[in-house]
Amino acid sequence: MECGTGTPIVELDDAHGNVYRCKHCRTHLALTEDIISKDFYCKNGKAYLFDKVVNVTVGENEDRMLITGKFTISDIFCTRCGVILGWKYDTAFESTQKFKEGKFILDRDQLLGPE
Repeated sequence: MECGTGTPIVELDDAHGNVYRCKHCRTHLALTEDIISKDFYCKNGKAYLFDKVVNVTVGENEDRMLITGKFTISDIFCTRCGVILGWKYDTAFESTQKFKEGKFILDRDQLLGPE
């Protein structure tokens, strides 16, 4: 399956119902096994920290002050419908937050999933 831009859409193994999807277009985004933490928040409320996601486009880098410190992050968008899903941590300025680098926040309000 492909989106309008010609970018191939990755279909994750959904046999056991362990896939999180975009609530707007149902595109597969991540597996439950790739959740690092469910104890995160974004401006809309609860969010999940994921090790890996698929079918997202990464926006421009920008520095933001978040609850846990200053980070360089990039908004992430659904490849198919273009909705903002969360962000990717590019750089953490505090050593205690370095574990987030390269990880993804998905806004729970933008997801359909197994829970």
